[in-house]
Parts: sequence; structure tokens; C-alpha cells
Amino acid sequence: MLAYAMSSSTRLGRISTILRMETTETNPRKDYFQYAHNDSCKFSRWTAKECYQYMSARPWQKVNDFYAEMVQGRVSLSDLFRKETCAVHDDTEIIEDIHENDIDSAPAKDRTGRWARVTFKVLLSYHGGSFQGWQKQPGLNTVQGIVERSLGKFVDEKKTQLLNEKNLPIEGCVVVAGRTDKGVTAFQQVCSFYTWRKDVKPQDIKSTINDAAPGKINAISVTEVSREFHPNFSAKWRRYLYVFPFNDGKEAELSSQVEKDLNEHDYTFTLDNGLHDYKDQIEAGNKPTRFEVSKVNQLLSQLEGKLLSYKMFARDTKASRNVGPPTECFVFHARATEAILPCTQAGSETKIMCIELVANRFLRKMVRVLVATAVREAAAGAEEDALLKLMDATCRRATAPPSPPDGLCLVDVGYTDFDKKICFIS
Repeated sequence: MLAYAMSSSTRLGRISTILRMETTETNPRKDYFQYAHNDSCKFSRWTAKECYQYMSARPWQKVNDFYAEMVQGRVSLSDLFRKETCAVHDDTEIIEDIHENDIDSAPAKDRTGRWARVTFKVLLSYHGGSFQGWQKQPGLNTVQGIVERSLGKFVDEKKTQLLNEKNLPIEGCVVVAGRTDKGVTAFQQVCSFYTWRKDVKPQDIKSTINDAAPGKINAISVTEVSREFHPNFSAKWRRYLYVFPFNDGKEAELSSQVEKDLNEHDYTFTLDNGLHDYKDQIEAGNKPTRFEVSKVNQLLSQLEGKLLSYKMFARDTKASRNVGPPTECFVFHARATEAILPCTQAGSETKIMCIELVANRFLRKMVRVLVATAVREAAAGAEEDALLKLMDATCRRATAPPSPPDGLCLVDVGYTDFDKKICFIS
């Protein structure tokens, strides 16, 4: 009996050994793939890991604090540039422009069916660090979820009855100009809400939204607009601002962190032409740890006035939107400049770089990838047309990973032709 137990134990041990060997063969060591750049800056260019470390090692909390005070109305984006904010959201002008293009010009009192409903345009400001993004998701605190719940009191009786029959919560339906990711702030986001009720007033909607999340969501204005108005499809351009904070001259943390990682781990990277040991390619500390803001400005300015495919600068997009016209964007304005982040309650002034981008559309995470890639190329000393050349890359590993969302802010959305006079950076 003892011999049988011992033989059984031996067999189990051999089976375990075989299983471990099979697991090792089926799950070999994971290689870190890097894009094989072939320009003169290929050895000074940060890898994806180094770029991520550099972008993450910033005092982002100061930017978050500034955006929080901006939503509360204590500061404004114009404070970064010592100029007054241009008013590009004249509600009266938008209403007149929309009405001029109405297909049905019949008076509102004579309309029936879907034309009888009332559409409201809502201008929102919200703090990205307080929410899990715009889009409503089960169990998450999102801007859309809060806004739609607050608008439930303005839903008409017919829709209320349908929702009750389906045991669904009484919520409004909001359409937005552009969904923002988790951590992204909005200064003047545009959304719309409609109802068949005739007794709803814009001021009531504004007050209800402001009471939903005080200090985190602020309804700047609510106006009645034409049935034809659509926040997304009617828009002609979107403007984003990215605030990149500096570490007060302490920019050498990248090389020391990389050297520490290399000493602790044996990284092997796979390139297009085979395997290379990372330590043999470059010595730790040889890569640059600083960049010139003027260089970033030169790189970005090359994108202005061109209709280009930005598929290399997008992330997490559907397969159907990875080729052809869906990837093309026309950039009206792309500039970078140095500025000072005003002193907040939490600390002192901070040196920052501001990047302003205006385009007819933006792909998913496109702004953050553009920012990170521009900084990477500027630090590597790349040529002025480096970003343009990356458009022809064979895979998205050619561009840098997205920069942190903490610095990104949707400034506004335009429904008239773009005018550069509204820009912060000339």
C-alpha cells in the first residue's frame, strides 16, 4: 500500500513537471516590441516606457486644482495667457444661423409630431478629475449619467409612462458634441436635450444641473434652439488645450529612473530586424531629458492647414474607422507656448507648456498622443516635419503612448467658420 502511494506521488510529480514544461512552451517570455525608426534620432528617441515615465512624472495635481477652480468660476483659461477670453458662443448668433438652414420654416405653433418638441442647447463646464469620463456606464460616476438623471424631471408624460412600463429610471436623453475620457476637463462642452413639454424654461434646466453636482458640474448657459441643431453634426470645429506642467528644473529624473529599471530588470526589445539587448543599444543616461517648447511649437505648426490621416495618432478605435476618410482630420490651428499656472490655494505658481489644437474633428485619444509624440520628438531633436513623416508609419508603435488625461481640457466647440482671432496662442 505504501509502495502504491509512493508510485502515485511520483506519477503526479512527473505530470506536474510536464504541465509546467508545456505551459512554458505555450507561454514563452513576452518581448517588448518597439518600432524601428530609421532616422538620425533613432538612438536618442525615448521608448514607449521612457516616454510614459517622463510624461507621468509631472505635478499633475496642480493642474487638477487649477481646473477645479476654473469649473467653480474662480479662475479662467485666459488667466494663463493674461488676455480676455473671446466669446465664441453667442447663443443668439447660433440660433439665427441654425434657423437660416431649417428645412421646415413653419411656425412652432403649427408644427406637429417630432417637430413640435423643444430642443435646448446646454453649455457645460465640468472637472474631469471628479468623473469617470463623459459616457454613461453602469456603476460609474460619469458626467452624462449625472446630467441625464437631473433632467428626468423635465421628461414628458408619454416618455415617462414608457420608462415606467419597462421599469427603467426616469432620465432625460442628452446628445453631446464630443465624449471626453476619464480625467479630461471641459470648459465649454456643448450638449442638447429635448422634450415635448411646453412649460420647461431654460433657467429651470440650468438650476437643476447645477444642483446635481455643485462645484464639479456647472451649466454656463441653457438656450432654446432649432430642432435642426445637433451638438456633434452641426459643429465645424473643436478646440482643445493641453497644460503640461514642469518640475521646476528637476528634469533629470528620467535617466535615473531608466537606469534603475535597467539594473533591476533584463529587458529585451524586439525590433523589425531582430532581437537586440536594450543595454547594448544605448547607455543609460545618454538620452535627453529636456526639450524646448519652441521646438514643440515648430513640430505642431507643420500640421496646420492640412487634411491628413491621423490613424497613427489614434488609439482604441474600431476597425471600420482605422482606414480611409474616417481617419482624416483638418487641423486649423496647432501651437505651443510657455505660460505660468496661477497660484492656487494648494501652492505657488508653476511653469507650464500650453498646447492649443483646433480641428474639424479629433480621433480617439488623438490629442494626447499628439502631445506626447511632439514632446518626444522635440527632446530627440527631430526635424520639423517629424510628425508629418509619422503619418506614413506602418503601425501605431511609431507614435508615443497617450499623455496623461489630467492636462487635457475641451475648451469649446464652434458652429460658425473658424477664426484664428479666438485662439489663445498666436
